Amino acid sequence: MRVALLVLLTAAIATIWTTNRLLTDRFTESTRYRAELRLALYSGNLLSELRRNAIVPQLLSRDPTLIAALQSKDYSHSTQRLISFVEEIGAASLLLLDQDGRVVAATDRNRLGQLRRQEAYFVDAIRANATVFSVIPRETGGYAFTYSRRISDSAGILGVIVVEVDLAKFERAWAGISDAVLVSDSSGAIVLATEPRWRGLSEEEALQRQTPQGAIQRAIRMTADWTALPIDAYLQGEAVMRMETRIPFRGWRIASFTTYTSIREKVNAVLALEIMGFAILLAAAFYVLSRKTALRMALFQRESAELRALNLRLQREIAERERVQENLAVAEQTLAQSSKLAALGEMSAAVSHELNQPLAAMKTYLAGARLLLRRNRPEEALSSFGRIDDLLERMGAITRQLKSYARKGSEALSPVNLGDALLSSLAMMEPQLRQRHVRITKILPEQPVLVMGDRMRIEQVMINLLRNALDATKSVNDPEIEIILAAGETATLTVRDNGLGIEDFDALFEPFYTTKQPGDGVGLGLAISSGIVNDLGGRLTARNGQKGGAVFEMQLPILDESIEAAE
Repeated sequence: MRVALLVLLTAAIATIWTTNRLLTDRFTESTRYRAELRLALYSGNLLSELRRNAIVPQLLSRDPTLIAALQSKDYSHSTQRLISFVEEIGAASLLLLDQDGRVVAATDRNRLGQLRRQEAYFVDAIRANATVFSVIPRETGGYAFTYSRRISDSAGILGVIVVEVDLAKFERAWAGISDAVLVSDSSGAIVLATEPRWRGLSEEEALQRQTPQGAIQRAIRMTADWTALPIDAYLQGEAVMRMETRIPFRGWRIASFTTYTSIREKVNAVLALEIMGFAILLAAAFYVLSRKTALRMALFQRESAELRALNLRLQREIAERERVQENLAVAEQTLAQSSKLAALGEMSAAVSHELNQPLAAMKTYLAGARLLLRRNRPEEALSSFGRIDDLLERMGAITRQLKSYARKGSEALSPVNLGDALLSSLAMMEPQLRQRHVRITKILPEQPVLVMGDRMRIEQVMINLLRNALDATKSVNDPEIEIILAAGETATLTVRDNGLGIEDFDALFEPFYTTKQPGDGVGLGLAISSGIVNDLGGRLTARNGQKGGAVFEMQLPILDESIEAAE
């Protein structure tokens, strides 16, 4: 049996190694073939677009309407005529320039009147008798590809017609695939690419720019994993397959970079099936061995079954009595200890959560004050110390509030302006907002919105909502937070973000429930905030926005003259 197991393991290793080599080579060649076909298709489409637009300037230079407009200098209908042409041609834009290089007609009316006599497509077209192709760098990035030709009559040169070819649509189409694609001209400069930062660079410079930190280490790992594959280049620290073909147009060439990820996934899928099959065979072998052992043990068990049964019955009765006594004692101790730990844990977690904001702000103000003192600006440093003093008072107020929250007690209420409280809360969050590029939109009413409550506790709720919104937008490219304060039948404060939204509404306001990473939060913010709002006679609700993100609303009874008189 041992020899059989050793032979099975050896066969499994040999089979998996051989399968890995064969499938890797086969899937690599298949991927390379598909990349070559895709590259040929892209090259043909690009060449077709360039050749289709090359004949347009020659046709438009003979248009009698455009020639008459240049001769009479009456361009009232020229722009409309060019617009009618561009719809049929499919070009990006058309320009008509007079002999001074001024744009007199264009499909883009914003270009009318611009002076283009220094541009290559004007200068080269004036000098040449044929159609001229030009690659013009854009101020906003990228390149404009144009065909231009001069328009002349028997008296001389009248102007220049310019046709801009829309090659950017190919970049947009290539962006939808997993490969990286670039097109370079005869000098090696990249003019089209799926990565905008590559334009204007050479291929070597582009690949070096894309390589992130730690790319060498990742490249070494990839090389160790793909020793049997022909690695052509490294893109973002990952081994890629490079394909290149030439475009029969002014020495242009097109290249693509395909990752080996899909190949590895296919190979791993087959290897997983093989490993599973061998694992089933090994499991069957171990099952046969265990059955033999079980038969031997059954002989001994049959002889001592009655004695063991008697001993087990006696042991069970003794153990049951001892267990009951121990459980009673442990239950009493556990209950007392759990009560102490629950109270201590809740209070310490709440203090840590609520004092985190003032401590972070104090650290920032201390650093600023130290810098101001070094620069001999004591007056401004005193302002920072004043803010630190305010934060200390706020920390004292928070600890008093936490004691009040633990006792479920009540304090004297007074009229609170929610607009002023919101501005104070935003000032409290200033250090965090300064570190994050978050667009904050505030919509506040012109009239004050008054409620009856404790301003410190209301600001505590606002800070919790703002901090949650700030944390929810960490993984968003363009984070946004919208704050709306409205007054109607109730005073409503809405905090909306464009994060990932809420998944579990049932446990959202439960203590210690959190979706943040360990160390970022303990899950007490919303529970404390909900308790504060409920104590003030309002409610705190949450929902997901229609366009994504979470929306929290704090509704409090609005303070009018009758309510204020009753209070």
